[in-house]
Amino acid sequence: MATHHIPDGLPSSIRHYIDGRFVDSVDGDTFDVLDPVSNETYATAAAGKKADIDLAVAAATRAFVDGPWPRMLPRARARILGRIADAVEAQDARLAELETFDTGLPITQALGQAQRAAENFRFFADLIVAQADDAFTVPGRQLNYVHRKPIGVAGLITPWNTPFMLESWKLAPALASGCTVVLKPAEFTPLSAGLWATIFEEAGLPPGVFNLVNGLGEEAGDALVKHPDVPLISFTGESTTGRIIFANAAESLKGLSMELGGKSPAVVFADADLDAAIDSTLFGVFSLNGERCTAGSRILVQREIYDEFVERFAERARRIVVGNPHDPATEVGALVHPEHYDKVMGYVEIGRSEGRLVAGGGRPEGFESGNYVAPTVFADVKPDARIFQEEIFGPVVAITPFGSDAEALELANDTRYGLAAYLWTRDLERAHTFAHAVEAGMVWLNSHNVRDLRTPFGGVKASGLGQEGGYRSIDFYTDQQAVHITVGPVHTPRFGAS
Repeated sequence: MATHHIPDGLPSSIRHYIDGRFVDSVDGDTFDVLDPVSNETYATAAAGKKADIDLAVAAATRAFVDGPWPRMLPRARARILGRIADAVEAQDARLAELETFDTGLPITQALGQAQRAAENFRFFADLIVAQADDAFTVPGRQLNYVHRKPIGVAGLITPWNTPFMLESWKLAPALASGCTVVLKPAEFTPLSAGLWATIFEEAGLPPGVFNLVNGLGEEAGDALVKHPDVPLISFTGESTTGRIIFANAAESLKGLSMELGGKSPAVVFADADLDAAIDSTLFGVFSLNGERCTAGSRILVQREIYDEFVERFAERARRIVVGNPHDPATEVGALVHPEHYDKVMGYVEIGRSEGRLVAGGGRPEGFESGNYVAPTVFADVKPDARIFQEEIFGPVVAITPFGSDAEALELANDTRYGLAAYLWTRDLERAHTFAHAVEAGMVWLNSHNVRDLRTPFGGVKASGLGQEGGYRSIDFYTDQQAVHITVGPVHTPRFGAS
């Protein structure tokens, strides 16, 4: 097993960032932050509560009401966003090193996520300059147009699986739109979030536009969701938490965008390119350590090719390189936290009675410590099995056979989730017909999750509320006000004139 890599210059304490300054919690409270390879505390983080959220929201409100950011021309905001993208790109190796240390993601995949974070800022910088809004004319009578304006303080609550990239996915459109923000990152992985503060300062973002409060979801996150001066909440995380946020946001009728859990099917028909399907479905469930909302964690395979698929898939899964996250050869690293490791291993034990174990099934050989789980494959899994129905969020996959297209569709739709779906077939008519019928917010045909940032990202059923991506993200962070101008005589009934 490789030596544990500890990055140079690690902070011993992680603080909030409010109104342009790094600060401790009002009550001085902290929580321990572990690294997933040693499971030892490497830093303490400020534990935000209502008082800290109140200060952050007050700063963001002042910056929105009195500051220059919402009133800047789109091009001026875009220049700053471009400088942010340049800064992220310039230090992508350092960002990846810190992210890998904090999350256990393989270093090559963390580097890709850092580069995606830069692209998110570049994309939304371009988008706001190109933004066009609707105008409608009624010839000789009316001109009606849409006036778009930022809504206010946006509360952003982000998960621990690819924290820096997913923070960028919310920060970039919120800032591009002219909103100010309060970010509450996941408590398991607070390390990289604080890097935004320095990047934003150096890029010229005005003080108070970006604020960061660390802390537990039930304390800092809860206070942010309930704050009366935060009209928008964008949340990525687990569906149970999403329901709590939905209920708590009702009091002040907040705008909500929530990307929640998934149990996404990958459907492999007998006519598929089998080599490509095996490559893609392996990557789709085992990349990012299986800790991805869009993972194809249920693989449905047509009976004619089922035995061959299972045998080849399992053989490849057994050869996946599990290793130290900082080793470039590593394909699966360490899960984020001992709590999550215990949850995933609990599902592995459940799976032993629900399917036929054909790969993995425990801690890989040579890894006596750290949150390591061998890539685990269960075949012959029935649709009522817990490992078929419940989100595991780790390197564990269930494979199930099907006969007809109708049976495949029934199996694909037979969960409470509906985030993504992946279809493998050479039949063009089947591909589109099936894609339209599957209950998923996003469908990939003959591909794993390859993102086009212009397209909507979001789920149906228990997988989310609303969609982000492209102009839909700008729509979420802005009000679209209709302005009506009369350009000719208007016939008005003359009440009270007779």
